[in-house]
Amino acid sequence: MPNTYTAFGAARTVTGSRHLLETNGKRILVDCGLFQGLKEIRERNWQPFPVPPSSIDAIVLTHAHTDHIGYLPRIIANGYAGPVYATSATIDLVKLSLPDSGRLQEEFARHANKHGVSRHHPALPLYTEADAFEALKRLEPIEYDTMSKLPGGVTFRYLRAGHILGAAFAELYFSNGERILMSGDLGRYHVPILKDPTPVDFAEYLVVESTYGNRLHASEDVEAILESVIRGAAERGGIVLVPSFSIGRTQDLLYRINQLQEEGRIPRIPFYVDSPMATSATAIYAKHTDEHDLDMRGYLERGDDPLQPDLLSFVRDREQSKELNSRRGPMVILAGSGMCTGGRIVHHLLRRLNEPDTTVLFTGYQAAGTLGRDILEGADRVRVLGHDVEVRARIEKLNSLSAHADQAEILRWLHGFKTPPKRTFIVHGEPPAQDALREKIVAELGWNVAIPEQGERFELV
Repeated sequence: MPNTYTAFGAARTVTGSRHLLETNGKRILVDCGLFQGLKEIRERNWQPFPVPPSSIDAIVLTHAHTDHIGYLPRIIANGYAGPVYATSATIDLVKLSLPDSGRLQEEFARHANKHGVSRHHPALPLYTEADAFEALKRLEPIEYDTMSKLPGGVTFRYLRAGHILGAAFAELYFSNGERILMSGDLGRYHVPILKDPTPVDFAEYLVVESTYGNRLHASEDVEAILESVIRGAAERGGIVLVPSFSIGRTQDLLYRINQLQEEGRIPRIPFYVDSPMATSATAIYAKHTDEHDLDMRGYLERGDDPLQPDLLSFVRDREQSKELNSRRGPMVILAGSGMCTGGRIVHHLLRRLNEPDTTVLFTGYQAAGTLGRDILEGADRVRVLGHDVEVRARIEKLNSLSAHADQAEILRWLHGFKTPPKRTFIVHGEPPAQDALREKIVAELGWNVAIPEQGERFELV
């Protein structure tokens, strides 16, 4: 029987990372993520897993983002009984984010039942916080660059992928000696805190992401934009609200703010990280010194924590968060969620979006249908927590802080291969991004490239 690869997620879409490898009668699932985004995509989370969860022998995670880990509690509740492997830093982040995901699932169900907006009566959570804690018991740490055994005579190792703390490529060797490299999400080069993606020179088979396969990140001076926004707020006595993702983006911003302070480019004004998850994630980022690049290590060796700029406060307590809304500026508040779909940032927007001295600084992509997209596209009024709010705040955006490699960076990494893979599979992208990346790979490298459809199975021969 040949080895096979089946794309049970992230096929012709960005989310729902679920990649099944079958070899010698054993099944290994690489990533176990939630489908996110449009309703018709999210509804896949409720469908039975295409193979019985009890028939899967091992799960290997590449990193801690929800679209790569968020289905774990569901698949375990439905019968998966094996180990879940991840890097040590990924495990720390999973322990932080997965129970939070379970709480959110329960909140969604309560909201649907209260307002009668569910097709199912009563509405049920996809999984609960208790399910999430049960899933955490399966996690087993694997260090980078260490060969470990999997069922079916497979061995594997993790290689650093950049992207976020703990992110890894999973390089799996079959018993016939051939390997498949699963990219997970490919990080960027020369970004703060983390080491660059590990160069790879060969794999018989490659599964590579394509989130930005048809785009280049904006060429902008991030520090100059931050300096202008913060300095302007200080001069006006205003407030800067930064909707920011808790894992990765918040830590990147803190690093850059600290750098601006050291260079004397911004005044000393109060900064607040108003997010329990971001607060905990920042501590995890500081803890895993083995993940840090040389600049980050240099800071720490000098006794300076670059994730702790002057006058920074971490806000865990909800009452403390509410109290920020009665304070006058100048100050900067970083709060989740990054697209303003929930979290504490929404309460700050309700209070301050109608004030001309407020600046809202977006730091990432705003999906269609989100409050963040409405504000960014220039809406005069928006609906916030059931209230109509006039938008009088200044709106700014940073365009280059994505943790995903863009088209040029993906190609840079692929050019490191000395021999073409037998076959390359493009996943984790919308069709235009995937098609554009395939054209580039074929034109520049001449490789054999496939774009899997959902559920499509390939023999690795």
